[in-house]
Amino acid sequence: MIELEKKLLSIEEISEIINPLKNIGKIIVTTSGSFDILHSAHVHFLQKAKKEGDVLIVLLNTDSSIKRNKGEKRPIVPEDERAKMLVSLECVDYVVIFNEDKPLKLLEMIKPNIHVKGGSFIPERIKEEKELLDSWEGKYKTFELEEGYSTTNIIQTILEKYNNI
Repeated sequence: MIELEKKLLSIEEISEIINPLKNIGKIIVTTSGSFDILHSAHVHFLQKAKKEGDVLIVLLNTDSSIKRNKGEKRPIVPEDERAKMLVSLECVDYVVIFNEDKPLKLLEMIKPNIHVKGGSFIPERIKEEKELLDSWEGKYKTFELEEGYSTTNIIQTILEKYNNI
């Protein structure tokens, strides 16, 4: 079993391990997102993503990139805590935190065999990712949103239940 600290890698560290993995024929799968308030749909999605290949790398948005994408009130859970939760999942092999709005530089560096998106992605925002994957014949896959599960719904439920406290 990989020690949890060894699963959270810098951009430099992931760049050093990716080619040796590819050289031994490993199928690299990536996904990206904020994974704010980790819930069961996130876990199910990551388990499905892992089944697409041998190594699952989660590209995790920093707090500041989430604020730019989702507004000043997000994230709820800080990036270091989100990263710790993700690396503790058996299906996640590595987590890399990135500060850009889109993971284009990381995708270009890693050149995964498959990049997976799930749930609440916006088609216009992932267009560049799809085109980038096409440039090295990588596959781009999407999974349906698991109805009833979302960070936004959890936040709304908390607000409704604790509004009068």
